[in-house]
Amino acid sequence: MSVPAQPDLMVNNNGSIYHIAMKPEDLADIVIVVGDPQRVYEISEHFTGIDHAASNREFNSQTGYYHGKRITALSTGIGTDNCDIVMHELDALANFDLQTRVQKPVQRSLTIIRLGTSGAIQADIPVNSLVLSTHAVGLDNLLHFYKGMPGIIDRELTDAFSAYSNWPADQSKPYFVKGSDRLIELFRPGTVAGITVTAPGFYGPQGRFLRLPLTDPDMIQKLQEFRHDGHRITNFEMETSAIYGLGALMGHETATVCAIIANRANGNYSQEHKTVINQMITMVLDRIAP
Repeated sequence: MSVPAQPDLMVNNNGSIYHIAMKPEDLADIVIVVGDPQRVYEISEHFTGIDHAASNREFNSQTGYYHGKRITALSTGIGTDNCDIVMHELDALANFDLQTRVQKPVQRSLTIIRLGTSGAIQADIPVNSLVLSTHAVGLDNLLHFYKGMPGIIDRELTDAFSAYSNWPADQSKPYFVKGSDRLIELFRPGTVAGITVTAPGFYGPQGRFLRLPLTDPDMIQKLQEFRHDGHRITNFEMETSAIYGLGALMGHETATVCAIIANRANGNYSQEHKTVINQMITMVLDRIAP
């Protein structure tokens, strides 16, 4: 078994891992990840007995207890590139001895739940509702860098969308990857289940036009109209494909629940997004620690 070189698995002088500034003992088995660093505190205000807190760059973390269950809240910042950092460093905390850089003999599997905000693309999904990501479709290219990618993508959905969409050949080929069956069933009641698009940007990659023209002005329509075996695409965000894909490769359970704060199909925007975000946080905490 190879041992990662020091530049590959970097550890700070205090024994914490390089970016997210956590030590192995700081990490709970259940991790709630959010994009917004301030949202960590919106989660941890529900905790009792906080025993870890750290902040480095956009990575804030707090570990505490909810109904007696230990939970870590951690911010990723925006984008699949940041999630690449977070997923690898969480896995390293769980599965490496950081002093020797040797993998532990027994793999520790984490439960990683993303709570986000999102824009719906289907007209029947109202703002202030919650969408559960059964799958992510990645418009990014992150997973293409990992050898095991073909073994974890949903080949049927990926091939069906490729045949349907006439996707531009000079863009990364979209890929579909599924979340954890157990977590999807846990969060399904009270949510709208669907496929989430993970885009590598906020403007053009999500079909927004300000001054720069788009290479495919019909992209959103293609996403809205795609149907396969009872599945449809429901919403846009910027992280889930990395979390689902890397989680599957590493052996962690993953799920995403997003508060819908805008509807791209009908132009609605939530005036109560803070309320629905707090409702989402409470719902997820109550389901994972009843």
